Amino acid sequence: MVDSENTYGGRVSRMVGWGHWFAFFNIIVSMLIGTRYISQSPWPETLLGQFYLAISWVGHFGFLAFALYLLVLFPLTFVIPSRKLFRLFSVCFATVALTVLLIDTQSYEAINLHLNSAVWEVLWNDTEGTSAAEWQKLFIVLPIIFLLQLALSEWVWNKQRKLSHKHIGRPLAAVFFLCFILSHLIYIWADAYFYSPITNQKANFPLSYPMTAKTFMEKHGLLDKEEYERRLLESESSVDLMNYPLEELKFNRRGKNLNLLVISANNLRADAVNEESMPFTTQLANDNVNFTNHYSSSNDSLGMFGLFYGLPSSYAGSIREQKASPVLFDVMKDQKYRFARFSGSGFNDPLYKETIFRKLPVNLSQDIKYNDQVAVDEWNTWLNGTKSSPWMSFIELTSVDDFTNYGDEDKALSASDNFKKAYYKAASSADTYIEQVFTKLQEKGLLESTIVIVTSNHGTEFNETKTNSWGTGTNYSRYQLQVPMIMHWPGKLATTYNHQTSHLDMPATLMRDLLGVSSKASDFSSGRNLLNESSRRWIIAGDSREIALITPTETTVIDRFGNFKLYDADYKRIKDGKPRLPVLMQGLTELKRFYVNEN
Repeated sequence: MVDSENTYGGRVSRMVGWGHWFAFFNIIVSMLIGTRYISQSPWPETLLGQFYLAISWVGHFGFLAFALYLLVLFPLTFVIPSRKLFRLFSVCFATVALTVLLIDTQSYEAINLHLNSAVWEVLWNDTEGTSAAEWQKLFIVLPIIFLLQLALSEWVWNKQRKLSHKHIGRPLAAVFFLCFILSHLIYIWADAYFYSPITNQKANFPLSYPMTAKTFMEKHGLLDKEEYERRLLESESSVDLMNYPLEELKFNRRGKNLNLLVISANNLRADAVNEESMPFTTQLANDNVNFTNHYSSSNDSLGMFGLFYGLPSSYAGSIREQKASPVLFDVMKDQKYRFARFSGSGFNDPLYKETIFRKLPVNLSQDIKYNDQVAVDEWNTWLNGTKSSPWMSFIELTSVDDFTNYGDEDKALSASDNFKKAYYKAASSADTYIEQVFTKLQEKGLLESTIVIVTSNHGTEFNETKTNSWGTGTNYSRYQLQVPMIMHWPGKLATTYNHQTSHLDMPATLMRDLLGVSSKASDFSSGRNLLNESSRRWIIAGDSREIALITPTETTVIDRFGNFKLYDADYKRIKDGKPRLPVLMQGLTELKRFYVNEN
């Protein structure tokens, strides 16, 4: 076809017409690529949710592609005089845009996040990671997309007038426009009335910002504010369903019927176990199995959640709402274990009553003011009345939690030195109670039939990071996470292990070596056997808001939006550092592995 339009207005008109059709076919291509988001997102359960997914898919990609055309290419039709140069620029722009979309689909599939500055930085700077290599393979398609865009450009240029004569441009534009507007109107309603099959799709597509209009609806009598606030409270308590364990457990032998006693000296940092502060516990570590590089799964009380469930703290809300007990306890119940629990605080942390020990019998007297001595005495009384084995008991010591009660201020010392003095005095008190427990087991001849684990829920910091951090819950340094893990296991030789271990490893160890479970640890835990000395990429800690991926050389703290901060081994901020992509991807994947996949 020969173009006879040589005037400026004629050239511009021709390029505008070509641009519209070029944009339309790229909308179709972007929609096809966008099906990857649909395949990696939960499928809506209701017909309305499915309808919304369809129209938002059409409307969003139609709007996104056409908006890019209007913002970038359309103005250039008046600036670039050469039709060939304009078409070449358009082809290059479309190639880059579709390549970025492909990368975003890979990001969404791998770590459930769309591209942002943090993900981009990690992607471009992880040159050694194998996962990065997989991502970079996407750029192989860039020249293919470029050639296809060239072919599309030429075809549309030659067929432009024939396409225009079919008079389908306006009906197609109307379809995209109606889908876009209708999807936002439906979302406005769904957001106001908490219709989750639609609101759960909010982040399915990149650059998706559905409209809300609660204030407008309330002003015009379309929304009851009190009813909305009631539903808001209900929605905030809703959680995702979990598969825990992922598979039915298998066994390769009968359990060993050894008793199990877990002692948690709360708030006890690893280096507090020394001959000066805790001589008995130090000797206990030397005479048994001692893990010197052990980390809690959280810098607060949720560390005990990880210890018994073997799951990161982010799962705690779902576990609580589903009323799921630790798989470790379920297997013990099946093997006829008897349970008892004792606490120096009367288990005043809701974590125990509402989650971990929710289905276990209560061994607490109502009219007693609890302290560690009372807890140990009650455990002694219970043990004297225990005639049969096996049993599992838990003792929570809170002396170090309340260490300020042990402080006699010495005016000759600084405030920080008095702080430390009180702390180590409280640790000595905890050491005394641990000795009482072991003495009782020895008197009753139970040491040869009882596994005893001495650990803590988290550590505490004396401002070693120089960030004015005293205590716990403020960062993920080793001072707040590293805790003792001492294991008396009948038949095991005294050994000191220096490899990195985690609270998440305890269920995997007990399930296999005590209870005879042959299933993979990954079926019921995010940890592995404590005795496995092979190197691991990372251990995980955190809470519901953020996670820390800890390696021997660095700690990466990531929030739920994918933003990260990197710290060195001494928890000093590495401002220009970038986390390794495999660590980032595997850590984020672990946080969603146990959720029900509703695809």
